[in-house]
Amino acid sequence: MTTREEALAYGLSFPDTYQEAPFHDQNWQLVRVKGSKKAFLWTYERNGYINLNVKADPESRDFWRQAFESVIPGWHQNKEHWNTIILDGSVPEDAVKQMIADSYDIVTYSPTKRIYDAVKKIPKGCVATYGQVAEMAGDRKMARAVGNALHKNPDPENIPCYRVVNSKGELAGAFAFGGANVQADRLRADGIEVENDRVDLKKYGMKN
Repeated sequence: MTTREEALAYGLSFPDTYQEAPFHDQNWQLVRVKGSKKAFLWTYERNGYINLNVKADPESRDFWRQAFESVIPGWHQNKEHWNTIILDGSVPEDAVKQMIADSYDIVTYSPTKRIYDAVKKIPKGCVATYGQVAEMAGDRKMARAVGNALHKNPDPENIPCYRVVNSKGELAGAFAFGGANVQADRLRADGIEVENDRVDLKKYGMKN
């Protein structure tokens, strides 16, 4: 992701959002949440690159800043609560999307407790898809919220987020668990076979 259009399109893909240029300056395009009117994505061009300002909690804020040189303390905003992503091509698209999704999650209500309770029900030796977890949490349409919640897992020892895979049985990106092969290693410790970063859902998928 390197363009403003891509970032805005992703931001607007979340429920109840709208785009606004509040400063009568087309360089500043924001995505807000309807109702509260809170902005979770700021886009603007600076020093030849499109920049994104996104909200972040203290733990993820520092994680992203350490992970990528092009994620810096929020420019022109409260550096305690905001990060700036410089879209110079060095930050992987899945990481950019995760940061935008986290920002949206922070400014909106997310039923994270129900999601965590659902994940706890995945038995050892099985995996569940994001859609299955969403369904167990009460709304199959919130599969995206499942991903957001699991990436901010406050209690990894008791909430086995590593047992959640996508609809194809594929594992999450390396950044999701703090390093390459971490999710695969934990699944193998559960007795689950992992080949090419994928789990056989027919064999290991949790039955509803």
